[in-house]
Amino acid sequence: MPLPTHVTDLISYELLLSVAELGSIGRAGEAHDMSQPAASARLKALESRIGVALLHRGQRGATLTATGELVAGWAERVIAEAAELATSIAMLRTDRHSHIRIAASLTIAEYLIPRWLITLRSHDTSITPTLTSGNSVDVAASVLDGRADIGFVESPDLPSGLHSKDVTRDELVVVVAPDHQWARRTITASELAATPLVTREPGSGTRLALERALRTAGPLAAPLLEVSSTTAIKAAVIGGLAPAVLSSLAVSAEIAAGTLARVHTEGLDLRRFLRAVWPAGRELRGPSSDLLVVALKSPQS
Repeated sequence: MPLPTHVTDLISYELLLSVAELGSIGRAGEAHDMSQPAASARLKALESRIGVALLHRGQRGATLTATGELVAGWAERVIAEAAELATSIAMLRTDRHSHIRIAASLTIAEYLIPRWLITLRSHDTSITPTLTSGNSVDVAASVLDGRADIGFVESPDLPSGLHSKDVTRDELVVVVAPDHQWARRTITASELAATPLVTREPGSGTRLALERALRTAGPLAAPLLEVSSTTAIKAAVIGGLAPAVLSSLAVSAEIAAGTLARVHTEGLDLRRFLRAVWPAGRELRGPSSDLLVVALKSPQS
């Protein structure tokens, strides 16, 4: 059953305990940021609800009656438990607000998230991030089932139940070994579609974006090799196995070093947006919201 109001009014019981300690209603009121008249009225209302006198009031202050001492003893235990509850809740909220669970597709996790987290931590060192990586399908699933607070994906398609926001623009590039014939010429979309490639696994945002870009270029050749690691794809291409299509973020260092060659294309738009995702109908708060702001303000955005 609901507790009666003369039991749930913990502020009045705190005042009563302060009167016992300080010997004055006025000083007790000051301790609780309350005027003397307001504190006195509150204590009188408590006495009225209980139906007994709790205080002896005099010109030199106030003291507890015998009944007041008894009630104060009971109330002290309740106030202590309530204070412990308040502290525990505050710690719980602080822990939840300072911890952020991030899921990101491989390219974003490897080449963008670390920079974003450095910036985020420079603003608030109490934030504790955890990061899991996978393909875009995995990331979307993690956000939908509550394993991640915010996700970052490369895929052009999203399942229902997610809200998204474009964070930064990216471009896929065709790369080959420096001695590959494509390194010295421009290829068409249909040539790329007809060529077996080294690709990411199904569910990868990079693979889905490429397949969408090539959907009007003719039948797609079956992949020569499917792997779940960008590093493994680059190694296969450098070794001369086959061309690949990867994010410019992932291959810029190798292109600059000359270990990979970028292939120019015609009739093919490989630009895309990388997106943040979170559950639809839920507002981002705390570190998740802060991370999104950092991502949107990053130099790549």
